[in-house]
Amino acid sequence: MFTGLIEHLGTVSDIVVDAGGCTLTVTDSAPILVDCNIGDSIAVNGACLTVTEFDKTASGGYFKVWLANETLERTDLGERLVGDQLNLERAMAPHVRFGGHFVQGHVDTTATIVDRSADGDSLRLSFELPEPSESRPSLLPYLIPKGYVTIDGTSLTLTDVNDSKGSFSVMLIQHTQEKITLSKKMIGAKVNIEVDMVGKYVEKSVSAALAGEGGQLRPLIEKVVADVLAKKGIN
Repeated sequence: MFTGLIEHLGTVSDIVVDAGGCTLTVTDSAPILVDCNIGDSIAVNGACLTVTEFDKTASGGYFKVWLANETLERTDLGERLVGDQLNLERAMAPHVRFGGHFVQGHVDTTATIVDRSADGDSLRLSFELPEPSESRPSLLPYLIPKGYVTIDGTSLTLTDVNDSKGSFSVMLIQHTQEKITLSKKMIGAKVNIEVDMVGKYVEKSVSAALAGEGGQLRPLIEKVVADVLAKKGIN
């Protein structure tokens, strides 16, 4: 579990690809390796990945992670190049102050930057989601103005959601711009999106409660509707 508060920016130093996925080496990462162990989870641009090798004493420090094909298909990590910077966050410790929101590190999809504009010292960014499909339904039901969204691993507040256009917007204050990679991405670039998992659980619970004859709320709703119709004299 993560908070969406980026701790450090690492740099891609090596990419080794084979049929099953690829190995990614991230350097300049010593600050987040002080308590690292093999098998630990690190969110890399918002994707929860397992550390397979690391050396915190090497120049700048480095760690390696394995990216399965599923991860490459779901995220923008397959498009990263040597020299690219990545947002890094260690898994949340139980004793730390919780400043973001619950982030699983399970990227739902990618979105595309369609607009960026300055607003004083702040930066406004708009994104467009891909067309929904049977295997990947729309994420718009989980996006609401002033709600949470995770973009490239960063916990951000939604400033606008446009259901008809399949788009949404956020604003980055100057401090945030300096701490994450998102402010450096241009129009047309892809970003990793994870929607707030609370919305997913609420939707599933409500759907289960209303579904079919066995739905727990169905009899209650039917009784309320029947009472309203009876009061209006409608059979």
